[in-house]
Amino acid sequence: MLNYVWLGLILLGFVSALYIDVSDISTNRFRNNQELNCVVSFNGSLTTKKNIKLQVSADDFSKFYSFNIDEDLVVSGIINAKLSDNTFNISIPANNKFPKIWQEIAASSGKDNLISGKLKIVKQIDDQTSSAFIILSDIEFLTFKKITNEAIKIAGVAVEIALGLIGIMAMWLGVMKVAEQAGLIKKIASFIKPLTKRIFPEVPPDHPAIGSMVMNISANMLGLGNAATPFGLKAMEELDTLNPNKGTATNSMITFLAINTAGLTLIPATAIAVRAASGSSNPTIIIGTTMFAAFCATITGLLVANLFHILSDSTKSLSATLKKHIKTILGLITLTVIVLLLIAFIPNSFMNLIFSDTLFEIFRKIIGIISVLAIPFLIVVFIGYGAIKKVKVYEQFVEGAKEGFNIAIRIIPYLVAMLVAIAIFRAGGAMDNWLIPALRPVTYLIGMPAEALPMALMRPLSGSGSLGIMAEIMSVHGPDSFIGILVSTFYGSTETTFYVLAVYFGAVNIKNTRYALPVGLIADAVGILSALFIVNLLYG
Repeated sequence: MLNYVWLGLILLGFVSALYIDVSDISTNRFRNNQELNCVVSFNGSLTTKKNIKLQVSADDFSKFYSFNIDEDLVVSGIINAKLSDNTFNISIPANNKFPKIWQEIAASSGKDNLISGKLKIVKQIDDQTSSAFIILSDIEFLTFKKITNEAIKIAGVAVEIALGLIGIMAMWLGVMKVAEQAGLIKKIASFIKPLTKRIFPEVPPDHPAIGSMVMNISANMLGLGNAATPFGLKAMEELDTLNPNKGTATNSMITFLAINTAGLTLIPATAIAVRAASGSSNPTIIIGTTMFAAFCATITGLLVANLFHILSDSTKSLSATLKKHIKTILGLITLTVIVLLLIAFIPNSFMNLIFSDTLFEIFRKIIGIISVLAIPFLIVVFIGYGAIKKVKVYEQFVEGAKEGFNIAIRIIPYLVAMLVAIAIFRAGGAMDNWLIPALRPVTYLIGMPAEALPMALMRPLSGSGSLGIMAEIMSVHGPDSFIGILVSTFYGSTETTFYVLAVYFGAVNIKNTRYALPVGLIADAVGILSALFIVNLLYG
């Protein structure tokens, strides 16, 4: 499945880029070889490396590009060379105040973000001012240039992400190795055996994978991303020891990743920070909505994963597999129905009391204290317990750290492959030009604002991309508006599914991911719909 999706992302990005670039060339959207009226100001004579100022009237710019701007465009430029008595080669450094079409042109130049072209002096107005024409360098295949730049850039970012994990992976897997040798991981696994034997029936209750999975899920819930990833990768490595078919995802791996991609967390710290930076009067208002949506996504992920397990179990009859999993499925369905009924029938005033500012603040402080103390507490307890049990803590820590280093290096190819495909899909314009317009009628029917749709679609693909969209939406509509609360709930209650699958499966060289991607995306979809439901209920 992941192979086809990966290929589809690349092909859709390529086809979309081809369509856009051919359309731009046929309509001469960037006005190649055409003259744009301007006024140039300078001190002294026009010579090489001279700084100049260019002014284009709003009317001239709007007519030239068929793109309206509200005020005259005034920019700084540099003369690079003199081509003739009245013609000069110039470059214009880009800035974020440029009209959109000039920002596109500047971005196509690569990392320097310069607009280059020719300046043709027409008539001298006074000693320091002349009327002139700007003829920008030909712009062709802009979208393909964007794809190239983004693919190269994101490949470097992918390596930086993996290398950035080396230190934290080495530290946490060193600590985990000490705890494992001391028998502490087995004790943790034994303590939660009644729950884990139903969720992960294929994993022995005292297996080290249970402890690692519990640590990962707990770290995610507390918002400790720097600890959650090493625990999760260690869990995948332990689960792979039980894998009879190396290179193919097991049921337990898929169930574990379903929980991860559902994004269950108690404090959506990043979304709260962005809301605070955007000027929200109550940044923590999304804690309740986020917890509800993430809970629904997690339950859905578990249910759908179990359903796929049953349907894919060819060794037993359907009735036998249903009997095997029926208690887990019925329990999850019952829990989901109870929560939904409570939400649906509790009066809105009582819901607002539950999610009041005072309770939010108390809850936030408690979780904040736990989050601050959790990492030093775990390190001291795990290493201290190992010392009490006569484990050679230093030697075992080093052995675990070696494992962490190897895992971080091993995920690089998988991470590069996935992030490059997503970059091509985004830069090619397939999402903005095809996917969003195709889904907009559906989202309109369920009451989702059109402005929130890009956020919902970007979240499973890119954490940084969805973060940027969320910040932009809140800057336009306000963080405490309905749309501002909605998109920040989207961010807090879902995860970057493609990134999670690439990293976690890459750590154990899983190439056949089976139905892990559909399970994760279904959980994401339910998380988005649940967020829409609860935000509509409380703030709509």
